[in-house]
Amino acid sequence: MRITRRLEFDAGHRIPDHASQCRHLHGHRYVIEITLGGEIIDADGQANNGMVMDFGEVKSIAKNHLVDQWDHAFLVYRNDTVVSEFLSSLPGHKTVVLDLVPTAENLAQIAFDTLAPLYRDNFGNKLTLERVRLYETPNCWADAARAPG
Repeated sequence: MRITRRLEFDAGHRIPDHASQCRHLHGHRYVIEITLGGEIIDADGQANNGMVMDFGEVKSIAKNHLVDQWDHAFLVYRNDTVVSEFLSSLPGHKTVVLDLVPTAENLAQIAFDTLAPLYRDNFGNKLTLERVRLYETPNCWADAARAPG
């Protein structure tokens, strides 16, 4: 069985070497979908009976470990020194420095790598993070998924 929880956040970024508009400072209303796979829990009297995982728990883990850090932040590539220096000159600015260029593809992979160890099998139902889908716009997204096997 697979379940998916959707969350939204706002963040700025720029793709420094982009050949078009994305090389400029700008922002998006990102949507992230977290898809988990596992067996349905069969445990009478337990709050999570009949679930793969409580959707509230899925949300809480994603918010605490990723979304709250990225929401209303500027996601900047470590080697984009011009922007990094500019942002560091703004007192109290929320900046997240990344080791990768903040493309939808890289952000989806960072999110997957961050969240995968946090969604663990605690109930014997073989719970795993299957996919993170990150929408940069309503029409453009990237998927980072668990490798087959």
